[in-house]
Amino acid sequence: MLAARMYGINDLRVEEVPKPKVGKNEILLKIKAAAICGTDVRMLTAGANGIDADHPLTLGHEFAGVIDEVGENVTAYQVGMRVVVAPNIGCGTCDMCVSGNGHLCPDYRALGVNTDGGFAEYMLIPENAVRSGNVTVLPDNVSFIAGALNEPFSCALNGSEHCHIQPGDFVLIVGAGVIGLMHAKLAKMAGAGKVVVSDLVEERLEQCKKIDPDFITVGLVDDAKVKELTGKHGFDVIITACPSPAAQKAAFGQAAVNGRVCFFGGLPKGKEFVELNSNIIHYKQLVVTGTTRASITQYRKTLGFIANGTVKVDNLATKCAPITEIHELFELAKQAKGLKNVVLFD
Repeated sequence: MLAARMYGINDLRVEEVPKPKVGKNEILLKIKAAAICGTDVRMLTAGANGIDADHPLTLGHEFAGVIDEVGENVTAYQVGMRVVVAPNIGCGTCDMCVSGNGHLCPDYRALGVNTDGGFAEYMLIPENAVRSGNVTVLPDNVSFIAGALNEPFSCALNGSEHCHIQPGDFVLIVGAGVIGLMHAKLAKMAGAGKVVVSDLVEERLEQCKKIDPDFITVGLVDDAKVKELTGKHGFDVIITACPSPAAQKAAFGQAAVNGRVCFFGGLPKGKEFVELNSNIIHYKQLVVTGTTRASITQYRKTLGFIANGTVKVDNLATKCAPITEIHELFELAKQAKGLKNVVLFD
């Protein structure tokens, strides 16, 4: 089978490798769609622990496919099922895992990050992922592309739930990439009175308006723009869906009294320390939070949103191509051109 394997920094090779053999408690998945994530780009451009010329890894943690084979002890899944797989796998026994937050397990591992992922024609789903409920049936009315995009969508839900968006809230999303637009879709679904999406790249703002004309798109948000959009109120919710220290610093001054601020986008190494005026948090009674990854419960919840037609995510995939063109897809992702770049398989 063909697989895109990382051998080191900027060393991604599409090559023929043996098709995995299924153990008694495992599943072999025939991949149909696998999307490129910012994490994939960071791993490829900056390197990742444990990946080198002697220890290559197949990347890809946002994927959907059809079960090709099941181990003899697997009873909950059958050959031919359309499925998606939440990539984060906890140890199963720590307090985080027992509480349903395996994605926060101190010893968690992720498919496509620590073990071989979805940029391959076939992928082995290990026993601990099968037993933990990471595998979810993909409804017939949900495309494989939408199934693959459910992983980042569930991460956006994690952030959104921490913000407790209320009907009528003024919401600012900083960053018009795919994650920012997913946050905007969730804010609209929650009943936000005004959803504003900010970005410094005009092309992304234009894409945003095509995705949903109800979104208000703006460039740099300064004090004058906050007043124009919210009066003297400020934004009830601000989500920084971008790796920007400046956006995090500015959020406190742009927030309303009793506002909620979510630092969703992690900052690059060397820029993670940001000077913040904590008095603003104190006197405005702000709630400041951050979120990472998503639980299996959230993963299944967002899949339900897609299946029920509550939220559409297919339109966030702007470029699809076979695995033989994965280098071109990665270049688009590196340059932030388009939104989601997806590898499709026959």
